[in-house]
Amino acid sequence: MLNRIKDFFRQDCGAISVDWVVLTAGMVILATAVGVSVRDGALDGGEDIQAYVESHITE
Repeated sequence: MLNRIKDFFRQDCGAISVDWVVLTAGMVILATAVGVSVRDGALDGGEDIQAYVESHITE
């Protein structure tokens, strides 16, 4: 029984799948963080432009 357990832990057939899942999850998390950061910056910049334009509108 102990030999079977040792053999199980020595096998690395599925290890590459786990590596790809971890790497892909990391890339998705990083891309989401970058996207949120860019979105927030764009919204802030848009609000600043809107305020500037509205302050210079003459009727």
